[in-house]
Amino acid sequence: MDTRGVIALLYQLADDELVVGHRDSEWLGLAPHIEEDVAFSSIAQDEVGHAALYYRLLEELGEGRADDLAFLRPAGQRRNAVLLERPNGPGTYLAEPRFDWGYTIVRRLAYDLFDAIRLEVLTASAHAPLARAAAKILREERYHLLHHTTWFRRLATGTAESRRRLEAGVAAVWPDLGGLFSLGEVAPGPHFPASPEELVDRWTAELEPLFAEVGFAWPGRPAPAAAPGADGRLGQHTPELDGLLETMGEVYRTAPGAAW
Repeated sequence: MDTRGVIALLYQLADDELVVGHRDSEWLGLAPHIEEDVAFSSIAQDEVGHAALYYRLLEELGEGRADDLAFLRPAGQRRNAVLLERPNGPGTYLAEPRFDWGYTIVRRLAYDLFDAIRLEVLTASAHAPLARAAAKILREERYHLLHHTTWFRRLATGTAESRRRLEAGVAAVWPDLGGLFSLGEVAPGPHFPASPEELVDRWTAELEPLFAEVGFAWPGRPAPAAAPGADGRLGQHTPELDGLLETMGEVYRTAPGAAW
C-alpha cells in the first residue's frame, strides 16, 4: 500500500470538505428563505464533519493533531480545489465580498456530483479505513446532491432573473472546474482506482442531460486537470483562501492545542 498516496489523497478530501463547508456557513442568515437557511447550515455542518473524519484518519497515520491540520496549516499546504475557495459570488473576497445564490448553486451542484463520484470510487479503496469512511459519507452526500439538483431546476425554470443568474453562475464556475479533477500528487492505484479522465467522463454523463432538460447550452467537457499555476491540489491558491483561513482559524489560534 502506498501510504504517501493515501495521505496525499486524505489531505485533498479533508481540505475540500472543510473549505466548502466554511463557504456554505457564510450563508447563515442570508439564504433565500428561512427553510433554506436551516437546510444550508445543516449541509455546511455535514461538510465540516466529513472534514473532521478525514483529518482524524490523517492523525492516525501520524500527520499530527487533527485540529492543528484543520486550522493551523498555511494556504500553501492546503490541497483543496481552487473552485471551493472562491467567494459565494462574483467579486474580490477581501475588498468586495458578494453573495450570489445562482453561483453558489452551480458550484455546489458541480462539486457534489464530483464528490459523489469520487466517494463511489473510494468505497473500493484498498485502504480499508478510507473505504469505510467513504461509504458512510456517501449516504449523506447523496442528499446534498439531490438538494442542489432541485435548486438548479428551480432556478432554471423560475423567473427570467433566476435563469439569468444561474447562467451567469455556470459561466463563472466552468473555468475552475478542471481543478476538481486534478489528482495533484496522487497517482491512481489501489487506494484510488480511477483516473481523472474517468472521473470527468462520469461527471459529464450525469450533468449534461440535466442541462439539456432545462434548456441550457452545454458549456463543454471540463478539463481533467487544473489550469497551469492554479492547481490547488499542489498548493497553488488565490488570495481568497488566505482570507478564508484567517477567519476560519481565528478562534483556534487564540488557544492552539486546546480541547474544543
